[in-house]
Amino acid sequence: MLAAHNPRLLAVTAGSIYVAVFAAFLLLERPGLGIGHFYYIAIALVALGLGPAWGAAGGALATGLYALGVVLNHAVPSTEIFTVSTPIRFVNYVAIGALLGWFATHYRAANAELQILAQRDMVTGLPNTRAFELAIDRRLADALPFALLVGDLDSLRFGEDRDDALRGVSDALLSALGPEADVARVGGEEFAVLVPCDSVEQAAQLAAWLERNLCEAGALVTFGWSAFPREGENALTLYRAADERLYARRVLREPRVAHRPVAV
Repeated sequence: MLAAHNPRLLAVTAGSIYVAVFAAFLLLERPGLGIGHFYYIAIALVALGLGPAWGAAGGALATGLYALGVVLNHAVPSTEIFTVSTPIRFVNYVAIGALLGWFATHYRAANAELQILAQRDMVTGLPNTRAFELAIDRRLADALPFALLVGDLDSLRFGEDRDDALRGVSDALLSALGPEADVARVGGEEFAVLVPCDSVEQAAQLAAWLERNLCEAGALVTFGWSAFPREGENALTLYRAADERLYARRVLREPRVAHRPVAV
């Protein structure tokens, strides 16, 4: 599977097979033995690694090497080159290379699209929990200070559709935060943010600013926060600190939520 994502390795391997098959053809080929069929392996590797055009070119190369081998190997009648079998072989080699290359190219594109979809939330289009875990792992590996903010939607306005509310929070977060921030939906009505930050105090200020910004957009969201590396050096510790602040602040803010009509 790893080789399928390494075109250079496939190309080098294919080159080695071309050489090996050509040498074996010169030394061992006899009428009816069929060593030339092993060129299909090299053609397939070229096509899988480099695409349909190169696969077709690999087929043409195999045809040329086969014809040269027939000329140099005195055990094989040279007249065989001028029979109908040579153009048939050329068509087969080229067609196999082109078809395998086309299939491999489309498979990689479809697989890449599926991987993207697997890391996206279907409602908001934001990265999901899996993608966010990868994002926080990258931040931890970089070892640069950052804040983790975890926000929870407090309530829905009367008659408001839940999915519409979630998309509204998503759009507001993306509008408020710059490209240096990672934003994800990590739960039913829970969002998470990673953003460069130098201190716990700065993280608290950012949380308060986001709450005001979202409130102006019509969404009541409470945030908890934590700061790396001061409050933890791994994802679990940072999540725990942010969640503790989130729930503590929700208790303090319950009167605000209680006065807002809730959808039933």
